[in-house]
Amino acid sequence: MITVTGATGNVGRPLVELLVAAGEKVNTVARGEAETTEHVTHYRGDLSEPAALKPAFEGSDALFLLTAADFIVNGDMDAVMEAAKASGVRRVVLLSSQGVGTGRHLGDLEASVRQSGLEWTMLRPGNFASNAYGWAESVRTRRVVEAPFGDTALPAIDPADIAAVADLALREPGHHGQSYTLTGPAPIAPRQQAAAIAEAVGEPVGFTELTRDEARARMLGFMPERVVEATLSVLGDPSPAEQAPSPDVERLLGRPATSFAAWAKRNAAAFR
Repeated sequence: MITVTGATGNVGRPLVELLVAAGEKVNTVARGEAETTEHVTHYRGDLSEPAALKPAFEGSDALFLLTAADFIVNGDMDAVMEAAKASGVRRVVLLSSQGVGTGRHLGDLEASVRQSGLEWTMLRPGNFASNAYGWAESVRTRRVVEAPFGDTALPAIDPADIAAVADLALREPGHHGQSYTLTGPAPIAPRQQAAAIAEAVGEPVGFTELTRDEARARMLGFMPERVVEATLSVLGDPSPAEQAPSPDVERLLGRPATSFAAWAKRNAAAFR
């Protein structure tokens, strides 16, 4: 059995689908309600209360950990690891961040997982293609994308590719002690993303460049300040390592990473 936290999100949902398709029994954890089926048992919970999650951990051999932004700042990963280990979990796959590897983000969560005594794998994705959902309302209502740093390009990763790598790391041997950097196949700037969305919906989509301060004010509405500052630093002044596509997705999956244009086409309904 495998436990998946953040199971209703952009990574967790396709990961659960892949695990079930592979014949696994899955315990899912999310803050909201979700369906329990023949192969999936859902637990409503939060990593901020790890003791309450023991029923979701019990009987699982492997655990996928996805942490919310507020947990990154205020959570106790040591307590989560203790609860998982006491429940018999043997393998942990942590959805971390490329920023840990490049020094943008603190590595506290990774350190707790490494020191847990469990088998571990770190997934370090860069910029998510699904961050574009933040533009969905403005595209639907005004046919415009509003974002800072319009011509600064990063290789955006499709969350479904992250899920596919997580599926391998949870089910297959050979990933213990590995840290994988997960990116899209090529850098793409926000202005280019707007053009890809326009192509996907079949209508013109404009682009309005926000100042850093304007973007910061918007992001503070749903992200802790420390995370906002680190994110803006990456978006506005990426290092060469952060702009370079990583080969890990193609090496692990045996196919190229999914492009932003393909992601936008697959999710065009969100922008229509």
